[in-house]
Amino acid sequence: MKILAIQNRMGIGDTVIFLPFIKALYKKFNSPISILVKESSKADQYLFNTDYIDKILILERAGNNNNRHSGLFGSFNLIKDLKKNNFDKVFIFNSSLRFNLIARLSNIQEIYQYPLFKKDKQHIVDVPKKFIKDKLDLDVSEDPNIQISEKSVLETFKKFQINKSELNILLGIGGSGPTKRIPSRIFLDVISKILKIKKCKFFLATGKNNEEQIILNEILNSKFNNFCVPLDKLSIKETLPIIKSCDISICNDSSFSHLSAALNIKTITLMADTPLIYGNYSSNMFPIIPDGVETVGHNTLGKEKINPQKILDKIIEIIN
Repeated sequence: MKILAIQNRMGIGDTVIFLPFIKALYKKFNSPISILVKESSKADQYLFNTDYIDKILILERAGNNNNRHSGLFGSFNLIKDLKKNNFDKVFIFNSSLRFNLIARLSNIQEIYQYPLFKKDKQHIVDVPKKFIKDKLDLDVSEDPNIQISEKSVLETFKKFQINKSELNILLGIGGSGPTKRIPSRIFLDVISKILKIKKCKFFLATGKNNEEQIILNEILNSKFNNFCVPLDKLSIKETLPIIKSCDISICNDSSFSHLSAALNIKTITLMADTPLIYGNYSSNMFPIIPDGVETVGHNTLGKEKINPQKILDKIIEIIN
């Protein structure tokens, strides 16, 4: 049986959050699931070893009409691409009439989809849970799970001289927007505090955005430089075994928080300006919110109010 799941949200985090529902389909039908995702999901960088995923098909549709799957002609191209795979079933994790029609014209016999024309304010977790429950009578409660080879982890231990007698910490200092990026002074304060308790090595995960690079360089140019390893020149695929080798992660709301939690690493999520659900949907996530607020969402603008002592307290709680 050949089954397709369509998840057309933008980012890595959105795709990771949907993995338990993909895995539930795999268990239900005893067959790996192909996924149709946007290129910005970068799914091929972290799902290449995950056994419940079959093919990763890329939806080539961005902000203009020059992409292969954009516009009316793009819809016909997508139909042509899907027909080649002879899918028996499709699960569409959105309310788009366009995808419904594309699935029908692709000769997919069984189509399961969110209710049509109800795109607004769809909860990132509750809606797919209800969808799978209503359509297949399945209760989904697992955490997202990404698999990588043990060989790659062992090679990483050697390459980066990882010592398990030390505390190896991933610092996810990047972020998709400026309001999500916690200032370097807060990370430096955490580094200072934890080094007084235990010998540590810090792996600094970030992108190449100029503002992210400023935060990275402020940490690397500090007195803690010898304890830090920058990862900004590595691909996500190359970074995965490093994350898996860490004991704990401390991350902004970024791709690294989602990836580390899905790799079963205890992940402290620093939630400054995003709905809390993005930092607590997994049992591996431990959110820290800004001082002075009871919850967090868009426009909280709390990156300056993340308390380093609270991060340290959570580290100690986790490692003990």
